[in-house]
Amino acid sequence: MDAHQKVLFVDVGTTFYRIDRFAVGKPFFGPIDLGLHLAGKNNSLNIGAGLLAGSILPGSNRLIITGFSPCWGGFFVSTMGGAALVFDNLGLNMLSIVGKAPAPSILYLNRSGGEEVRVRIVPVDVHKVWGEGRRGVYALMDHVLDRFGEHYPTDPRILAVGPAAGTTDFGAIASVPIVKGELTHVDTWAGRGGFGSKLLQDHNIAAVIYGGTFVDEDFRDRKVADQWFVDKYQKKLKAKDFEATAKYRFEPRFETGGTFGVNFATLGGNMLSFNYRSIYASEDERLALHKEFIVNHYLKQFNEETIQPQTQRTCGEPCAAVCKKMHGEYKKDYEPYQAMGPLAGIFDQRAAEKLTHHADMYGFDAISVGGVVSWLMECLSERVLTPEELGVRDHPVFSPDGFNVVSDSMHNADIGVGLLDSIIGRRGILDLGQGARKFARRLSRDKGRGVLDPFVYNAFARKGWMVPNQYWTPGALSPMAIMGKYYMYYGYDFLPPRELGRMNAERLRQELVLDNTGMCRFHRAWAEEMIPEVIGSLYGLRQEFLKQIAITASRVNSRNASVFWESQRTIDCVYLFLKRKQTVDGENDPELVKWIERFETDKQEAALGFWYEIHKGILESLREL
Repeated sequence: MDAHQKVLFVDVGTTFYRIDRFAVGKPFFGPIDLGLHLAGKNNSLNIGAGLLAGSILPGSNRLIITGFSPCWGGFFVSTMGGAALVFDNLGLNMLSIVGKAPAPSILYLNRSGGEEVRVRIVPVDVHKVWGEGRRGVYALMDHVLDRFGEHYPTDPRILAVGPAAGTTDFGAIASVPIVKGELTHVDTWAGRGGFGSKLLQDHNIAAVIYGGTFVDEDFRDRKVADQWFVDKYQKKLKAKDFEATAKYRFEPRFETGGTFGVNFATLGGNMLSFNYRSIYASEDERLALHKEFIVNHYLKQFNEETIQPQTQRTCGEPCAAVCKKMHGEYKKDYEPYQAMGPLAGIFDQRAAEKLTHHADMYGFDAISVGGVVSWLMECLSERVLTPEELGVRDHPVFSPDGFNVVSDSMHNADIGVGLLDSIIGRRGILDLGQGARKFARRLSRDKGRGVLDPFVYNAFARKGWMVPNQYWTPGALSPMAIMGKYYMYYGYDFLPPRELGRMNAERLRQELVLDNTGMCRFHRAWAEEMIPEVIGSLYGLRQEFLKQIAITASRVNSRNASVFWESQRTIDCVYLFLKRKQTVDGENDPELVKWIERFETDKQEAALGFWYEIHKGILESLREL
């Protein structure tokens, strides 16, 4: 096995490039710890594969993108399924981009056999291309493939950004597998963190196309791998992985599958809708909404159109999870179809497809833009903001009372599409160039707290923000150094806040085990345990790997500039979660009772104490000793 990580440094402003080597374990093991080092040194955007890319291990081909996030404000990690399989054909572990091209450009990387990597930086009239054909990120991918595809003897991969990368701080990076020279519809995203905005605004790179035929020494010995798994689980690799990924393929207990199917089938009263206003409803009201709008319609459509005909694909690598649940050109994942579904007052697949696809076309981080759209729709509904101010024509239907699940969902989707157009076109007062948090705070100075308080987000440093993952749990609102991913504990059980902080820290370390080796977290049921053993078997560095994971976690946390919750809706999400544990789940843990009493006595003071207790648990667990 090659004991070095090879990094291609490209200065896109001067076209100068070079390859450097970093010995494995001295001290870097992968795209996170090495990316943290390079981002701190060069403010680079780093795109890399793990040491196990191209190996026999399923889920090992996740592309990892690191750097300082334009929307979060701190070091961030974003990942993209399957895209490292083609990246591995370059014979590289990482691409590190610095400098800024004179004009929006395409970065071209190609490597044939034993030749050196060929690097070109080619200008593109990106605004013209975005307006053509399928528009946005899809049009740009079409353009790049038409322009450069013939230069690759095997199918390349394209990373592309959309108009959101130019006008906001939360533009995403999109990609799809290319099969036999044709772009598929299975879009994969490095969405969280706004790295599309960083790629375009900081470096003037609108797309990257890469591929090659370089053959390196990937781990492919199935007998050895099977023995590892037999020794640990008394099952061969394939059998254990098939078992571990059942939820993402098909879960017979709920007769559905994928994150969309299983989550929506099981949420019940935990489901969030109408910009989190469901937290104020009674449990009976939430359960009735879940049954009528979700189980009997939204989920029913998904099961009939996607699960029963088994229209499912992978992200581009061979994998038993087949987690990409498709309906025609639309890919159905839980969080995008929750944030631009029930959270935005949309409970019908046709309406959700319309809004979600429009957001994807623009190249938004789907979860964050869903949170922003839902917030703006509540502001419209409450007449805090007017349609004219937001560049739309109507008010949404934003209550479950008398809600028509088909027509009102489409009505809301049309307003959501108009809001997306307004964000891109900066119509009316909408200018999110400096982020939604700064926009909301500035607006609240003129219009009062009624604008800011319905907006649910995590705050970081002076203007950093992130719409939380779509789970009603305090873990999703924790003061961690990186939020919006699963670097925190998001279970529904009650934990005292200090213990929650410790659990968050432990999840960060475990998730780094996966991301620093390019492993998909859908395989975490075995990967968290097995990856250190694999690194030990292949490189003899098991303990060094685990030590470096702990050091990296502490170094990420050393930059933690989380800010106490700024909106009342965010605080209420925590308080009413605790209250629900008592009144619905019947929990009477003395610690739970104590915190509920504190919230009911002085909500603001209790929230501050709860937040700081989480923070204490994080800090005491992530000290570098």
